[in-house]
Amino acid sequence: MPTTPPLPLLKRVPPGAWAGVPWIYGTLFAVRAFFHLPFMPTFAYPPTPAGWVLIASGSALALAGCVLLRRRPLSGNGLLVVGTYAVTLGLNALTIGLVHYAAIDIAVGWIAASSERRRSLTALALAIAVLPVYELTRTGLGRPLVALYDTGRGDWQSWSALALSAVVAWLIGNSVRQGRAYAERLTAQTATQAVTVERLRIAREMHDTVAHSIGIIALQAGAAARVTTTQPEAAREAMRAVEHEGRETLAGLRRMLVALRVADEAPVLPAGLGDVDRLAATTTAAGVRVDVRRRGEPRQLPPDVDLSAFRIIQESVTNVVRHAGTSACRVTLDYGDDALALEVTDDGRGHGTATDTGFGLAGMRERVALLQGEFTAAPRPEGGFRVAARLPVPVPTAVAR
Repeated sequence: MPTTPPLPLLKRVPPGAWAGVPWIYGTLFAVRAFFHLPFMPTFAYPPTPAGWVLIASGSALALAGCVLLRRRPLSGNGLLVVGTYAVTLGLNALTIGLVHYAAIDIAVGWIAASSERRRSLTALALAIAVLPVYELTRTGLGRPLVALYDTGRGDWQSWSALALSAVVAWLIGNSVRQGRAYAERLTAQTATQAVTVERLRIAREMHDTVAHSIGIIALQAGAAARVTTTQPEAAREAMRAVEHEGRETLAGLRRMLVALRVADEAPVLPAGLGDVDRLAATTTAAGVRVDVRRRGEPRQLPPDVDLSAFRIIQESVTNVVRHAGTSACRVTLDYGDDALALEVTDDGRGHGTATDTGFGLAGMRERVALLQGEFTAAPRPEGGFRVAARLPVPVPTAVAR
């Protein structure tokens, strides 16, 4: 059994970690500014005791949101947004910090990439709404809670830039989700097409393998039934032929099933043009003489051409046995330089023969089409029916010495 390959390293990191790391960095960077460390900006108005409470509680909420982001995306995103709001308010900042908001952007992008559109739009709306809410709180409603050092107008320009970054994060995540959905649909369609092609191939093989043998069995069984009392020996001979043909059919089906079960090995082709004489002999013994004629120099053909040519001949002879109402047919094989031409003709009823066999003609056309060949099947003007196919044969390239 093939094993599933491991995920890439970047995909093994949970989304909460991608959002949590920059958020923690932004918080620590902002808090360091109040301790007068070297190379750090200092602020004249450090957080009040209430502000430190907001920073601590907001950090707990934001980190809890990062943990919940994968299992409950909207709840995790909500906690991250509320925690960021509380920490920013506790820091007396003009607006939500860029690094803090980058963590919210990561959460929005991940939700857009992994969830349905309605849920991701809700996350985007929540991320954008926190900006004007914070501005209104900082410039008015929040004054009783914290000591603010700026009583001027809100930083609406920064708010617009942050809101735009959230929209861009959503667009990127939504594009990833759409691309993944398209790839999944394309993979499913390809798999369905492959299954359909394989089912058609199996159906052709089953039809071509069984139809001829069943036709011969029916013909021999009918003959045996007619002469059971008058010619017991002939009846026994016919039933022995039925038994032999039945065993051959079962053996062919067993080989086919074994080939289908062995997925890692190339299936063994069950027949080819080398079996045409055996087919002719079996059909002739059943009461319909098959005259095989060969033109050109017989040679080894590619396996797919060899098998398809034999199946076309087999199906055509089966149609003659079952529908033509004649005692003979002719099979002609013409080995050309770049193609194999084959023809099966009879002098039977013509109309209502191969055209009434259901899947027979369709299977032959499919085989020829897969080989980029030409196929015709129609009644002959002089009577009877004619099946003809031309199968291209690749010309081997001479190897220079």
